[in-house]
Amino acid sequence: MIIIPAVDIKNGRCVRLLQGRKDAETVFSDDPAAMAAKWAGDGAQLIHVIDLDGAFEKTPRNHPSIKKILGAVEVPIQVGGGIRDEKTIKMYLDAGVDRVILGTEAIRNPKLVAWACKTFPGRIVVGIDARNGLVAIEGWTRTTRTEAVDLAKQFEDTGVAAINFTDIHRDGMQTGPNIAETRRLAESVSIPVVASGGVSSMEDIKNLLPLKAVGVEGVISGKALYTGTLNLKEAISFFISKA
Repeated sequence: MIIIPAVDIKNGRCVRLLQGRKDAETVFSDDPAAMAAKWAGDGAQLIHVIDLDGAFEKTPRNHPSIKKILGAVEVPIQVGGGIRDEKTIKMYLDAGVDRVILGTEAIRNPKLVAWACKTFPGRIVVGIDARNGLVAIEGWTRTTRTEAVDLAKQFEDTGVAAINFTDIHRDGMQTGPNIAETRRLAESVSIPVVASGGVSSMEDIKNLLPLKAVGVEGVISGKALYTGTLNLKEAISFFISKA
């Protein structure tokens, strides 16, 4: 299991939102590339980059910032936010992004996900963001009637590299990850799962470790790393010691 630092970009700055709300923003840096370099320097094996403006506006908005991140770090990065078509997927992968995250299109256009998985094996991640168990799309501004587990099952045989599962109510709140729902989703599919939302401390990291047995391969952390309630080096060392 690995810990994956999050770099969320809004208006060219590194921010964190509470529960994905645009009106609940905290700016942590004016230089997302510098933040990514810090996490890489601390030993991150993968960095999670989200174009928040792209997610809200349905098309990439922070490509220049993402290019700077690619130039600043050598570790792989995965990118999501506003990726809605083949052209954008190719653009990011050609630029050097390791994995592309498809969220809204997993609901709207599952054929695009299947095509991307076939065309770019091992490089497509499905982002499933849930509110009370139901999938939310379009930058979390709209909640569907589709259950997270049911959506995950649809991609069982498509070659998806991983599923990023976020509990929206816990995202940015540092109230602890939703262990029960993460376990339920991971047990429902053979696709590797990455947990997200609510991590606040090493205790949360330790609580997630048993989920490795059911296919949870990593955890994304944002606010806890930025505020210092979780130390990246310490978390990495813990996972290495339990490998």
